[in-house]
Amino acid sequence: MVSVTAEVVIVGAGVVGSSTALELARSGLRVTVVDRLGGAGNGSTSASSAVVRFTYPTAEGVAAAWESRHCWEGWRDHLGAPAGEPLAAFTRCGVVMLDVDLAPRSLFTRLFDTVGVPYEEWEARELAARLPALDTGRYWPPRAVDDEEFFADASGRLGALCTPDGGFVDDPQLAAANLAAAAQRHGASFRWNTRVTAVSQAGGRVSGVRLDDGTALSAPVVVNAAGPWSGRLNRLAGVGGDFTIGLRPLRQEVHHVAAPPGYGVGGGAGPVVADMDLGTYIRPEGREFLLVGGTEPECDPLEWLDDPDAGSPAPTASRFRTQVTRAARRLPGLRVPGRPRGVAGVYDVADDWTPVYDRTDLDGFYVAIGTSGNQFKNAPLVGRLMSTLIHGVEGGHDHDERPLVHVCEHTGQSIGLAAFSRRRRPSTSTGTVLG
Repeated sequence: MVSVTAEVVIVGAGVVGSSTALELARSGLRVTVVDRLGGAGNGSTSASSAVVRFTYPTAEGVAAAWESRHCWEGWRDHLGAPAGEPLAAFTRCGVVMLDVDLAPRSLFTRLFDTVGVPYEEWEARELAARLPALDTGRYWPPRAVDDEEFFADASGRLGALCTPDGGFVDDPQLAAANLAAAAQRHGASFRWNTRVTAVSQAGGRVSGVRLDDGTALSAPVVVNAAGPWSGRLNRLAGVGGDFTIGLRPLRQEVHHVAAPPGYGVGGGAGPVVADMDLGTYIRPEGREFLLVGGTEPECDPLEWLDDPDAGSPAPTASRFRTQVTRAARRLPGLRVPGRPRGVAGVYDVADDWTPVYDRTDLDGFYVAIGTSGNQFKNAPLVGRLMSTLIHGVEGGHDHDERPLVHVCEHTGQSIGLAAFSRRRRPSTSTGTVLG
C-alpha cells in the first residue's frame, strides 16, 4: 500500500472544493484534493446555470452573494492568475425577479438595505417598458403544461425587483478549473479519477482516507466537498447523526433555446429573469440563446435519487417541453423546439436549500455540502469561510458553543457561520432553488 501524507485532504474538486483548496493552500497548508472524475468542475458544477444573484431570504445569504460578486468582478486578481491564462468571465446583465407572493420584494429589499445591495423596484408599466419582450401577466400558481388551466388569461399584471449588478458567469466548469489551477500554484495537488473507499480514524479523530487504487492518504483534516456523493462520504466517516438538516441528491435539467427577437436591450444580452409566477428562470447565453431552468413549483414532481450515479446526463423531452413552454408563456416570441437540448446534473440539496459549512462530531472532519443549485455564485467566498472555520476549530475554538464569524474582504460584512450549521433550525426559505 502506498502512503501519502498531507495536512488536509479535500474530497471533491467542484467549484466549492477547488475554492476551499485554494484558500487553505494560500494559508500555508499542504492540500491534496481527490475527485472521482477527470478534472475540476466536471460534476454538478458543469451543469450549473452560474447565475450571480442576491435574492436570498437570509442576511447571511445576501451578504455572501454580494461579497462573492466582487470576487467575480475581479476574478483575475482573486485568483492571482498570470496574464494570458484563460478565465471564466462575469457578465453584468442584471437580474429581474418577477413579483410573487411566495417571495415578496420586502423579503429581500430589507436585507439589501442592510447589506448595501443596489436595487430598483419596477411596477407593471415600467417592467413592460423595460422588457417589452415579456408578457407581464400574473398566472400564479404554476401549472403543469397539460393542465387545462395552463393557458388561462392573466389575473393581473406583475411588477419586478431588479438588481442591476447581478448577472452570470459564462463558463462554470472553467471557473472551477481556474480555482484548481490557482490552488496548484500555491502547492495543492490533485488526484483525478480516484474514489474514496474508506475514511480512516484514530483516537476519535479522522486520520485520512483510503482510495480505490490502494493509496492511503494520511491527514489530520478531511473536508467533504463531494457534492451529491457527500452523503455517501459522511456514511463512510460515520458522521451525520447530530445533523438537524437532511441532504439528498436531486436530478435537475437546464435547457438551451434560441432567444426570441427583442429579448436583449440595446444589442446586448437581456437580463436574467427569475419567474416563480410560472415556475421557471431564464438566463442569457450570449446574445442569441437562453438557458431555461425550473424553480421547483409544487405541480412538478422532483426527481430525488437514492444513487447519484443513476442520474442520466441527457435532458428529457418531457422536462424540456414543460420548462421551455413556461418560458414561452412569459416570452411570447420564444419558439419551443421539438427536440430537447441542454444538460442535466445531480445536485446536492439541503432540506432548506441552505448549505452546511461546518465541523462534524468526528474531530478533523469538515463538510461543505448542500451547495448545489444556488451556491455556485458564492464559491469564491466559500473557500474563505471554510478556511476561517478550519483554522478556528483546529486552533481550539469551540465553534458549536461560540460560532465563528468571517469578515469579508471587499464589503466588510460580517457573516456568522452559525447560519450554515449542521445543527441549525431550518432556515427561512422559499422551498426552491432560490433559497
